[in-house]
Amino acid sequence: MNEESRTMRRLAAILAADVVGYSRLMGIDEEGTLAALKAHRKEVIDPLIAQHQGRVFKTTGDGLLIEFASIVDAVRCAIVIQQGIESRNANVDESRRIRFRVGINVGDVIVEGDDIFGDGVNVAARLQTLAEPGRICVSATVREHVVEKLPIGFADLGEHSVKNIARPVHVYRIETRTEPRNVDVIDQQQTVLALPDRPSIAVLPFTNLSGDPEQDYFADGLVEDVITGLSKFPGFFVIARNSTFPYKGKAVDIRQVAKDLGVRYVLEGSVRKSANRLRITGQLIEGAAGTHVWADKFEGPLEDVFDLQDQLTGSIVGAIEPSLRRAEIQRARLKRTESLGAYDLYLRALPHAFANTSADNDQALALLGQALRLDPEYAAAHAYAAWVFEQRFLRGGFRPDDRGAAQRHAHLALTLGVDDAQALAIGAFVLGNITHDYDAAVMTLDRALKVNPNSALALGFSSLVHMFSERYERASDDAARALRLSPFDPLNYHPYLALAWTCFFTGRLTEAATYAALALEANPGFSVLHAAVAAVQAELGRADAARAAATRLLEVAPEWTISGFVRMELMRPELMDKLASALRKTGLPE
Repeated sequence: MNEESRTMRRLAAILAADVVGYSRLMGIDEEGTLAALKAHRKEVIDPLIAQHQGRVFKTTGDGLLIEFASIVDAVRCAIVIQQGIESRNANVDESRRIRFRVGINVGDVIVEGDDIFGDGVNVAARLQTLAEPGRICVSATVREHVVEKLPIGFADLGEHSVKNIARPVHVYRIETRTEPRNVDVIDQQQTVLALPDRPSIAVLPFTNLSGDPEQDYFADGLVEDVITGLSKFPGFFVIARNSTFPYKGKAVDIRQVAKDLGVRYVLEGSVRKSANRLRITGQLIEGAAGTHVWADKFEGPLEDVFDLQDQLTGSIVGAIEPSLRRAEIQRARLKRTESLGAYDLYLRALPHAFANTSADNDQALALLGQALRLDPEYAAAHAYAAWVFEQRFLRGGFRPDDRGAAQRHAHLALTLGVDDAQALAIGAFVLGNITHDYDAAVMTLDRALKVNPNSALALGFSSLVHMFSERYERASDDAARALRLSPFDPLNYHPYLALAWTCFFTGRLTEAATYAALALEANPGFSVLHAAVAAVQAELGRADAARAAATRLLEVAPEWTISGFVRMELMRPELMDKLASALRKTGLPE
């Protein structure tokens, strides 16, 4: 076999990226620059590359070369990376901002092991040097392949002679604004970026309705804090402040703003001062249809404006997350089955994971399994798979394989989701319930809430773990915070159950009955909640109500037994025995 026959070639899209002014940045702050660049890679760039099926085949101190099988994926990835980096730069001093130049080419390449060579790579690297900071330059071939497939424009930069390439290269710059100069557009509307493959949101400057210019500072500070708070959700794509504040003081069409900024959702609001109080209204709008996803109002006294700003930020951010989750789940339900990606499959699994029933467990695991086959490092999908396997283990016969799968997925969630409050909280909850090492679970939950103190989901799981481990004051506090942040969340049966059992074990039975009823109202298909209602009513001496709750429990879970419930060992044996003693008064099977 001769040398030529051993050469491996393939067609590939190549993305070249490097940091603008890397030497200058290192001269200003070497450690800070390296840390920031590492964080950008870990939290934005690498996840987006994986999401778009790319592969990094070469790195330098300030640059990357990435291979894609699809030209469309390469361009989409470049666009959302540049958006993500710009968003992260919002609160960074201009002199220390890390920006990338990106070039994309498609061509025949030579493959040697994990490395790639040839003109296809070299042209991408030269295109990258022609790009302005934060911009993307592509070859004519790339433009031809994506012009009909992506809602973006191209500025024609003409032909360029580039180093080590014999022929001139025709260069185009990707345009993402609505009024580019000298741009070929693909439709009359000049729509902008393709939507990211995750919830994307822009927060517009809030309108000051007070007639008091001083309230402008409060409103602007509130918006900046909301942007920062939403950015702490790893699943969200949040537009940077610099891109939204140009809309301040202007009458806008929300649907056009969504197109301009390439987002699915837009948050707008207003600030009004009345006497010694401030009232904030906010509404979250789905950009394509202009429909409302969420709306609410918040108010507080002006005695401590900074404390008020923190409270309002937490309330707004905490309410938006579950509202977006519900909207995204509904969107995934309507999507064609053949076009579902890992994120869509994950969204479709969530209602089944929330339901806590045997049939829903099976459906959730089937969908999550498909998602993880497409994206094996999807931390949130591992977290929910862990939780569903934990549900099956505790309420489906204590099978060792369910226990092992729950632990395996929980550990993967904690490993892959180190900066994801959702993954950390669910992983901690699952491991705490299965291993009964609640001290370790509490430490991880505290880490999750440090990552995102406004996560109602993390607070709900935290309230349960603290209740199981008899940290009743903290359980009550976290439950109250979860309910305040997200009063209509489908997972509110967690904090309500934590409050019900906290009150039950501390002798406040009337309160326990109220919270147990609210928990059951939130999820009437979950057997444990029926048991909670039955136990509390029995302990209160309300025999008819207790028997009625027991009857409904057996309708939901015909094979339910007191001994099976006790075997779950969620709390100390003395506490489980106290619940069992109450349940025996209802006539439930032993």
